[in-house]
Amino acid sequence: RAVFDEDYWIAYRNINKKFAQDTLGALRNLPQDPDNVPLVWIHDYHLMLAATTIRQVAEEEDIPCKIGFFLHIPFPPWDMIKIFPWHDLILQGILGCDLVGFHIEDYCINFIDCCQRGLGCRVDRGGMLVEHGGRTVRVRPLPISIPYARFHQMALDAPDSNWTDLKVILAVDRLDYTKGLVNRFKAFERLLSVYPEFLEKVMLFQVAVPSRTDVKEYQELKEHIDKVVGQINGRFSTARWSPIRYIYGCIPQSELAGFYRDADVALITPLRDGMNLVAKEFVACRTREPGVLVLSPFAGAGRMMHEALLVNPYEMGNVANVLARALKMPHDEREVRMNALRSREKVHDVDFWMKSYLKAIGTLTEEDGEDVLPTQMQPVQLEDFEDYLGKYVGQDSILSLLLDYDGTLSPIAPHPDLATIPPETKKILERLANMPDVFIAVISGRSVNNVKAMVDIEGITYAGNHGLEIIHPDGTRFTHPMPTELEDKVGVLLQQLQEECCKDGAWVENKGVLLTYHFRNVPVDKREPIVTRARELIKAAGFNIGNAHCALESKPPVSWDKGRASIYILRTAFGVDWSDRIRIIYAGDDVTDEDAMSALKGMAFSFRVVSSNLTQTAADMRLPSTDSVLCLLRWVEKHMAERKPKQSNNRGISPQNNNHQPTSSVVHIPDTL
Repeated sequence: RAVFDEDYWIAYRNINKKFAQDTLGALRNLPQDPDNVPLVWIHDYHLMLAATTIRQVAEEEDIPCKIGFFLHIPFPPWDMIKIFPWHDLILQGILGCDLVGFHIEDYCINFIDCCQRGLGCRVDRGGMLVEHGGRTVRVRPLPISIPYARFHQMALDAPDSNWTDLKVILAVDRLDYTKGLVNRFKAFERLLSVYPEFLEKVMLFQVAVPSRTDVKEYQELKEHIDKVVGQINGRFSTARWSPIRYIYGCIPQSELAGFYRDADVALITPLRDGMNLVAKEFVACRTREPGVLVLSPFAGAGRMMHEALLVNPYEMGNVANVLARALKMPHDEREVRMNALRSREKVHDVDFWMKSYLKAIGTLTEEDGEDVLPTQMQPVQLEDFEDYLGKYVGQDSILSLLLDYDGTLSPIAPHPDLATIPPETKKILERLANMPDVFIAVISGRSVNNVKAMVDIEGITYAGNHGLEIIHPDGTRFTHPMPTELEDKVGVLLQQLQEECCKDGAWVENKGVLLTYHFRNVPVDKREPIVTRARELIKAAGFNIGNAHCALESKPPVSWDKGRASIYILRTAFGVDWSDRIRIIYAGDDVTDEDAMSALKGMAFSFRVVSSNLTQTAADMRLPSTDSVLCLLRWVEKHMAERKPKQSNNRGISPQNNNHQPTSSVVHIPDTL
């Protein structure tokens, strides 16, 4: 049962921000050396958001650094993580790093799958790469280990455990519900019941280290374990022997090393565990007789310690049978298995793990060789869109392309007049506009006349001011009514913004019914006061504030946006039953496009062009740049050209089917549309 508390989430974000700020302070104090870029290495689930802040500020202040992350627990599959209300922020926080490390490949696969399905990121599963914010993030399995030599020496120095002639099964865990202690005790009880020859000859020695003792659930778990241990000991104990010796407390490592060395079997059966280093410690300490390692496959160690005997901790009979096998195992088999385990762990110790991580992130340049896996995503290919859209678009439906302009069809430019469509993009759009089964609408924040002039393609729909103004292919126009009381305030607000806020490179774009205050060219350290004042003026004038790329938009307080406009355009073009016959692709790059992506969710396939490291989106997939939008259009042209021609076209408005006389009008659209 999952319980989510927003107050805890806010506290978690604040703690991550605090760690990020302190890290940035340390980075600022370092001397900048281009040959020695500092590494920020973030560990575990406590700090999964910190990288976003570190990267954003470091890029703004031009502080060079590499950021790595390592998760010490399992990463869950998509079906589990999607339950978490803020999973998209968690995933993007981790993707703020250059390298993301997990214990085993399974966790890597889960993470990559979540990035694709939860964020719409483009991924390379074979190369273990994720594209996010225009960067390639490497994902690598890098299993952690122990200081092998240190444990080996402690075992040599440790005193005898004095366990007489009993066969000893050793278990060492934190007292935690993930460790499966109750299941373990019940499996041991099954062993004594099914194999009575072990009565008075074997002992389960369980060390349970206290954990989270102030948490009610852990207190209840301890009480339950105490009860189970008491029941088993009460059932089987004799005057000379008790089957379970249970220690609730901490034992020094020097003493624990002797237990590892002298036990006959190590029983390590967590229900879920990132790695479980106890298994490795047991192996490192086998300096005398070879023991037997019984291990759960649900620990990361179970995927690499192949010579261990694997058991399913949920299946009591299986554990009991394998324990019996371990207790009876011949010396030569024990020796072969343990020697193989020791040889591997001796090489792959904690120093090997650290160097492997640093090499993977590119810090140990003197040790960098050719990586087996690629380090950069390939540019977006036509095959990517075939995977995304091939089945969705199909062979029969009309395809409607709804496209934003700035940052989607045209790269973002310092001034709107400089943002022009690349020639190849325009040529493809012109060819698509002449295809009978393709409908195109460009929906922009620009004025409708401006966006029409910038695109300059006949036979398509243009929507300006986020859909407040629309020109259909046949010349018919739609203008959403402006509240009368605001019509005179636009000029006043324009003058106020120009007088008070147009400084240090800031300026105002007059779009008629909308004003856009641009501050892209304002130095970062001078933005806050003038942007704050601009917000105050827009709000005081009675307009809503829309956030754009380094810009503020004054929007009339009407229930109309790109989402409403998109549905209106589709309904006007194809009739009220358009959703049954049309396949829709929407592409945009701005927060205003989210209104359309949300409105069309489930009825369209949407793409968000994302260059930021932290962007929440309703889009189905993310694209890194306008170049990838060009690739999308290439795929659309190829796919539609290869389809068999249809007998007829029953579309509404189109260059071939002109049902409306060109008029200029103001149309009122009911809120229920």
